[in-house]
Amino acid sequence: MSTPEERIRELGIELPEVVPPVASYVPTARTGSLVYTSGQVPLVKGELGATGKVGAEISAEEAAKQARICALNCVAALKAEVGELSRVVRIVKVVGFVASAPDFHGQPQVINGASDLLAEVFGDAGRHARSAVGVAVLPLDVPVEVELIAEVG
Repeated sequence: MSTPEERIRELGIELPEVVPPVASYVPTARTGSLVYTSGQVPLVKGELGATGKVGAEISAEEAAKQARICALNCVAALKAEVGELSRVVRIVKVVGFVASAPDFHGQPQVINGASDLLAEVFGDAGRHARSAVGVAVLPLDVPVEVELIAEVG
C-alpha cells in the first residue's frame, strides 16, 4: 500500500505551499486527534483560477476543478500541521461552499471535485461525511471554498 505522498506523486500532482491566511486566522487548528483546516480557496501559486458564481460565470465542471484545488490546499495545510500524511487516520468531514447563481442546484456535484481528490490521495481513509452548501458570495469572489476535519494518529 502506498503512502498518501506517493499517491500524490503517482497522480502527477504537486503538493503546494500552504496558502497564507488572507485575514485573522490560522491555516489549521488541532485539538486532540482532530485537525481542522480553515476554508481553502482555489489559489495556485498565489493566483486565483476562477472567480464568479457557479451557474452564471462559471460552469459546474469548472467549479468542480476549482474544488479539487481547494481540497489540495487543505491537504497541504494538513501536511504542514502533522508532518507526514500517513499520520491521517481518516478524513472525517468536508464542508464545501459554492457561490451559486440563484437557480443553480448542483452544489453536491461541484464538491465531488474535492471529495474525489481526497479519496484518490487517502484511499478508503479519504471517504468522509460532507456538506455542500450554496452561498451568495465567497471571499475574493471565488466560486468555491472547502474545509475539512481529519483524524490523525
